[in-house]
Amino acid sequence: MSANCLCGSSLPYVSCCEIVHQDPRAALSAEALMRSRYTAFALQLIDFLYDTFHPSTRRFQDKKAIAQWSRENHWQGLEIIRATENTVEFKAHYINQQGNPAVHHEKSRFQKTQGTWYYVDGKELQ
Repeated sequence: MSANCLCGSSLPYVSCCEIVHQDPRAALSAEALMRSRYTAFALQLIDFLYDTFHPSTRRFQDKKAIAQWSRENHWQGLEIIRATENTVEFKAHYINQQGNPAVHHEKSRFQKTQGTWYYVDGKELQ
């Protein structure tokens, strides 16, 4: 894939999220992991999404539900609102099952464990 990465970075996918998709340790920040997770939703990389949940919360995740959410929506773009060391507020724009534009607005928490960033949880915002 030589097109710009779906995360909105303006870099080619192979120079951006693909690196993190191949090795999550390559995410150098919470924002980098957030961007790669958005792209993983768009590309339906369910194992990557599951594996980048923090180990303390991973067992509560349902791969089938993740796959369904990924598959049901047509991902339109990612907007980073604010990022700190451990949080990222973002808006994920998509077209829902009914063909309507929608936005998932969330403030996510991340934790770096043994040199790897993980998604801990998120709070949906309006």
